[in-house]
Amino acid sequence: MPTAVQNTLDRMRATLGGFSLAQKTIAVILVAALVLGTVALVSWLTKPNYTPLFSGIDPVDASAIVEQLQADGVPYELTAGGGTILVPEEHVYQERLTAAAAGLPSTSGQGGYSLLDTMGVTSSEFQQDVTYKRAIEGELAKTISAMDGVKTASVQLAIPEESVFVAEQEDPTASVFVETKGGATLTGKQVQAIVNLTSASVEGMATTDVAVTDSTGAVLSQVGTGAVGGAGDQVSDYESKVQTAVQTMLDKVVGPGKSSVVVAADLEQSSGTKVTESFTQPETGPIALNESSTTEQYGAGSGGADGTGATGVLGPDNIAVPNGTGTGTDAAGTAAGDDGYVNESATKNNAVDKVTETMSVPAGGVSRQTVSVALDAGAAAGVNLQSINDLVRTAAGIDAARGDAVEVALVDFDTQGAEAAKAALAAADAAAASEAMWGTIRTVGIVALIVIALIVGLIVFAKKNRRHDREDVDLGELTAGNPAQTWDATMRLDLDDAGAASRGQLLADEAVTVALPVAAPEPSPEYVSAERRRAEIDALAERDPEKTAELLRGLMDERVQS
Repeated sequence: MPTAVQNTLDRMRATLGGFSLAQKTIAVILVAALVLGTVALVSWLTKPNYTPLFSGIDPVDASAIVEQLQADGVPYELTAGGGTILVPEEHVYQERLTAAAAGLPSTSGQGGYSLLDTMGVTSSEFQQDVTYKRAIEGELAKTISAMDGVKTASVQLAIPEESVFVAEQEDPTASVFVETKGGATLTGKQVQAIVNLTSASVEGMATTDVAVTDSTGAVLSQVGTGAVGGAGDQVSDYESKVQTAVQTMLDKVVGPGKSSVVVAADLEQSSGTKVTESFTQPETGPIALNESSTTEQYGAGSGGADGTGATGVLGPDNIAVPNGTGTGTDAAGTAAGDDGYVNESATKNNAVDKVTETMSVPAGGVSRQTVSVALDAGAAAGVNLQSINDLVRTAAGIDAARGDAVEVALVDFDTQGAEAAKAALAAADAAAASEAMWGTIRTVGIVALIVIALIVGLIVFAKKNRRHDREDVDLGELTAGNPAQTWDATMRLDLDDAGAASRGQLLADEAVTVALPVAAPEPSPEYVSAERRRAEIDALAERDPEKTAELLRGLMDERVQS
């Protein structure tokens, strides 16, 4: 074995032999931690990268896919409650093709138009209609499930049967059930998109005929109204919108916190069709569409066959008894004139301008609203209330014909609650800041103590490791002028060849055992000479530590060989 390697091994053995029990324990723990860390790092680096094979699948499909992976010998992991299967990245595409060939994952009743492929020529008309409806429902469910935030969807269609014996055909309706991911809530735009998508997929279906419900039971769209959200949500949204607009304006006029706005609105929840007819006179004058006249005449000019037109009083047996005057009376005793009875009537139908308006009235319209505004009397003392009233009417869209009302009043605001809340908020902020400061101080102190302890431990550990080879050097007996007074001194020079070679230092440790008389002895010449030699060695070590270390090492090797 080479000398350098042997020397290194000897030094390591000497170093380990000089360890105390605590140092050996720490060394074993450090070595074990290093080995475990190396093993963990190698395992993490060699672990394959897993990629989702399928996500959001049914437990039945997940079980079948897991059996397929086990048969193929492909490692896998299950996450998201078994709804997501992870496999190594290099096996993803191959396993997807294998699963697709086996019909996995199944559509769970949402086959879409693929259901029509299995229909035979012997299918009845009822089976064809039901299968076609299921196909549309499956396609709609697939499309809705592809939207962001939607986990699964189910669509049910109610399509009335067409018949020539029905005077008025009913409109088809649809109900959509959606389950969101992670309990999220669909936005109004997403719900409106589902409604429009469903209504446009079925012939004759209007947006007011689609109902949308989520997994929590909340109604997102109502049938018959077409309004997104429940009635209470619509009212709240409208009131919040108007209140925000009015409050923003008042904050700029009288300042923030100096006004309060409350809006109460009534919205129409029913929808229908409104037909309005209006008639006006033509600008070019009356034009007769049709005209008819009738004339009736009795008496003179229209009498009997002789043309005399004689009249008289009826006698017995309805025989007229003539009077001598040529005139008679009727049954009521009224004398008939010479010209007899004449009745003329005329009918004329003139053309007029007719306007017929048909308007569809959706749900959610405002039937009436009221706005109440309270202004702080101290802050708005010089404000014109009429101007504020006009501004509020314009901002809120007040319609007097509809019955809307606005009330603006100056009142004294109670600021005690606001001041108490402000003080409590300031105290909470101060407490939070103080807690954060002390937390930071504690953290910094703990970290500083740990760092200092580690540094001290490392220093002590390094010093004990370097002090492993010690040799006694006898400097002789030092005698004074009086033989009765003696000095028994032993100087020990600690030499650490490894430390001296690396750092260039020469460490000396002196231990003196003295038997002192009553009077202190004077140092002998030999002691003075030894001190001088040690001072020269220290000076040489400071000037050229490497050369000094080599010289001392050589002296020690010669002594060992001798």
